[in-house]
Amino acid sequence: MQNVTVRQSRPADESNLARLAALDSARPLHGPALVAEADSRLLAALPLGSGRAIADPFEPTAELVELLRLHREQLAENRGDRATRGRLGSLLRARLSHQSS
Repeated sequence: MQNVTVRQSRPADESNLARLAALDSARPLHGPALVAEADSRLLAALPLGSGRAIADPFEPTAELVELLRLHREQLAENRGDRATRGRLGSLLRARLSHQSS
C-alpha cells in the first residue's frame, strides 16, 4: 500500500467525506473525524465521537479502519478516558501476540 497519512478532518474535507460516504452507501459523517488519506485521496474516515467508519469499497481499507480505531483510542486515552485505557491495552496486546505467532 502507498504512504498513508492519518489526520483529523478539516472543513475543506466535507465534499470528499460526502463522496466517501456515498461510495460506502453510508450517511455522511457529522462532526470531527479521523481520516486516512493517500495521494490526496480520502480512503477511510472514522468519527471521533461514536459511529461507524466509512471507507472506499474499491480499495483495501480494513487495516486503515483498524488504524483509525486505534488512533481514536489513543486520543481518548490522552484525554484521560480510563475505560478506554484497558481496551487499548487489550487491543495492542492482541495485535502483538498475533503478529509474533
